[in-house]
Amino acid sequence: MALRFKKFGKIIKIFHSSGYVPYLWALIHGVVAGVEHTNVLWSLNCRTVIDVGANCGQFALVSRKCFPQARIVSFEPLAGPANRFRNLFQRDPGVILHQAAIGPVTGESTIHVAAADDSSSLLPISTTQERLFPGTSEIRTEIVRVGPLSTFVASEEIVSPAMLKLDVQGYELQALRGCEELLERFGYVYAECSFMELYSGQALAHDIVHWLGERGWCLRGFYNTIYDCKGKGVQADFLFENLCFARAV
Repeated sequence: MALRFKKFGKIIKIFHSSGYVPYLWALIHGVVAGVEHTNVLWSLNCRTVIDVGANCGQFALVSRKCFPQARIVSFEPLAGPANRFRNLFQRDPGVILHQAAIGPVTGESTIHVAAADDSSSLLPISTTQERLFPGTSEIRTEIVRVGPLSTFVASEEIVSPAMLKLDVQGYELQALRGCEELLERFGYVYAECSFMELYSGQALAHDIVHWLGERGWCLRGFYNTIYDCKGKGVQADFLFENLCFARAV
């Protein structure tokens, strides 16, 4: 059921992409904009978007539509998706791509490349992921660059209000630790979190909620929930708000 939901969702996304020129241009290049995030983003007003786990630019496309004046800094470690991203945004100076993953330590790491490259992860792909989403099994590994966010982005470059988006296939907690030095600069964290272990050793949704809660963040809502055939939640997009930022505005 999870796979059927995703296929249906992709059809809906293609339909919604048909009336906006940048989305149409992306479709020509085989990239479907992440329009399922539109309602969430339109409720915000961001001047900076840090897009961790950018893949081919699906989230950057919808961010550019919702925040026309924002600076978007994206991170994608895999060469293939990164090249497609660059082709899409080569004429947009407000979009910057770093071919790297975000993590707590500077260096290199092995990424497990899935048949569907947007399901690739720095964590091993579990049998649960393969069962729920056929076509996402590992086909090879690659060595990619990894480092803390501060390695790539200076504090003053994160202009408020700012959003940190994470779509890193189970690597959310490690990525957050890699962003911790700059976390106070953000008003929002928007992260895909899982209710079950799709990648071996991953932190689950309640772990992410707890970790951010200890640092002054509250859960504002969750969206785009995917369920399995028994009606059990698999994953969803969680929106967190910085309580210090909320009080300030």
